[in-house]
Amino acid sequence: MTNNYYQHNAQTFFDGTVNVDMSSLYESFTRHLAPEALVLDAGCGSGRDSKAFCEMGYQVEAFDASSEMVALARKHTGLVVQQMTFTEVAAQQKYDGIWCCASLLHVPAPELSEVMQKLAQALKPGGIWYVSFKYGDGEREKNGRRFTDMNERSFAALLKNISAIEVVEQWLTQDKRPDRDETWLNAVLRRA
Repeated sequence: MTNNYYQHNAQTFFDGTVNVDMSSLYESFTRHLAPEALVLDAGCGSGRDSKAFCEMGYQVEAFDASSEMVALARKHTGLVVQQMTFTEVAAQQKYDGIWCCASLLHVPAPELSEVMQKLAQALKPGGIWYVSFKYGDGEREKNGRRFTDMNERSFAALLKNISAIEVVEQWLTQDKRPDRDETWLNAVLRRA
């Protein structure tokens, strides 16, 4: 369902997100990274964040589930963006940082713990991981997309199932897009 939405609305989504200023969120993540760190942009969408991290001097790998989004992200970033899903992540202790901006929220709640464990295993010990979810509790569908919303309580419960991951920082933000009035739960995590 969700991938179908992005396949058919890729250009509209790209146009609506590619120029959003995410610098305050980048700073929360990058202050924990060494220069030239290897970052995975997991569920990269338009490639906006991948491009920004490249411009900051980081090595970046990126993937998205939608072939249409992958094509737009490749063109925007010049990177070899992979088409794959979270369940296909197989790397072990490879990345210094993983960036999951508004992407894990599309994983169905029953699969989220397993997906996050895979991503945790892809992080090097001491690695940093940014995640964001729309603020709420439970699953819902809106305009052809599935969302798993999180609040502080449900996120804490989810993290209990993810081994070796600790919360560095957690905070709420308002949507950065001018036409949106949504609250987001953000977190920076670290692999022990």
